[in-house]
Amino acid sequence: MTSGRRTLTALHLLLVWATMTAAVPALGFGLLAAAWAGGSGAALLSVLGVPLVVGLLAVAGVPARTVVPLCDSVRRRFGWALLVFVIGTLGVLAGLAAYGEDVDLGSASTRIALTGAPYAVAAAFFVPSRWVRLGAVAALAAGVAYGGFVGPAQSQQRRHDAEAARYREHPELLYVGTPPPGMRVSRAEAGPAHFSVDYRTARENEFGLVSLIARSPLTPAPRCPELLEKGVICTVDAHDGMRMVRDVPGGRTITLTRRQGSAEVEVTSQTLDEPGLRRFLNTLHPLSDAELEELMREKLIAHRL
Repeated sequence: MTSGRRTLTALHLLLVWATMTAAVPALGFGLLAAAWAGGSGAALLSVLGVPLVVGLLAVAGVPARTVVPLCDSVRRRFGWALLVFVIGTLGVLAGLAAYGEDVDLGSASTRIALTGAPYAVAAAFFVPSRWVRLGAVAALAAGVAYGGFVGPAQSQQRRHDAEAARYREHPELLYVGTPPPGMRVSRAEAGPAHFSVDYRTARENEFGLVSLIARSPLTPAPRCPELLEKGVICTVDAHDGMRMVRDVPGGRTITLTRRQGSAEVEVTSQTLDEPGLRRFLNTLHPLSDAELEELMREKLIAHRL
């Protein structure tokens, strides 16, 4: 391909891109407005608008008569314009589908500029030049790779990071402990004023439960209720730790409460004894990134407003 033909080809593809970048968004907005007003208007605009856009594309092919064989006559040029319009529109629809899946396609102006790209790529396939067609294949492959693989992966990572940031809105409450022997985390819940974790027995044929909740303190130090129910014993030690024992059918429930940083933490169990609960309390630590990732990966954590 001579220098003059290369320049003419570049101008041809640029003209196709510019024409469709202007025409397709205008047609799309017109269809959207007509559909909003009524279905018959959208149908009428489709009947009139699509041929108009194809006609504009055919006009854009006039300067390429000497480099694109399909543009050397009026009849063939309209056939070329229709083919480019159909193939390019498929590319636009694929881009809209990717955008609907939250694939990042840049700012509004960038997305408008990208509208004409599928049509320019489609037009490049009709240029009888191996290098131009290889460039079109490369552009098509890049678009498929980004829209089908790279973009969705980035979108998923953004959603994951946003979800993790949501759980960390109140980091002062995010405390977990080392699961007691034979137990594991069964669920966790993050709220605006609390963070709770339940630990259950790992074996399915056994029952055991330890509940941990960290919340914003309501009083300067834990203190027993002024009125206690029958069968409830409550004491506060010299270190401002509170111990409450409640009689329940088949045993008793032990609750230990103390300050942990700027939070008030409470552990409760009917199956773990008091020394075991105190050992568990001593293992409390801020929730690490790795621990949060595991909770999210295993779908063991939820957010409550």
